[in-house]
Amino acid sequence: MNVSDPLGDMLTRIRNALIAKKLTVVVPTSKIKERVAEILTEEGFVSSVARAEEGTANLVLALKYGNDNRSVIQALRRLSRPGQRRYVGSAKIPKVRSGLGIAILSTSRGVMTDNKARELGVGGELLCEVW
Repeated sequence: MNVSDPLGDMLTRIRNALIAKKLTVVVPTSKIKERVAEILTEEGFVSSVARAEEGTANLVLALKYGNDNRSVIQALRRLSRPGQRRYVGSAKIPKVRSGLGIAILSTSRGVMTDNKARELGVGGELLCEVW
């Protein structure tokens, strides 16, 4: 299937899996999606990320739920879309939910969180925000 916004497709698959209370979600892989999945794992929004053992190039994300069976991820939102890209300088990187969430950026130094980009003093394309 040809998808015009692969990262948006990944976020939608995660959202749909959370609504259906799935334990895992399978996503076609790419370098940027792999890095976003790693960031979600590092920040504690996803339990783990692994490559699917089948012949296809897929990532398997283990979703994380709390004791009350509510998802750790409350919302995922795509910020920069293929039709309207959003770029910000290092001074204009937004704080998501007053620091309770994260923004993921694609910078000249790779894909990273908003905190890491502020620390390095780099701006870039706002990919998505998670809280």
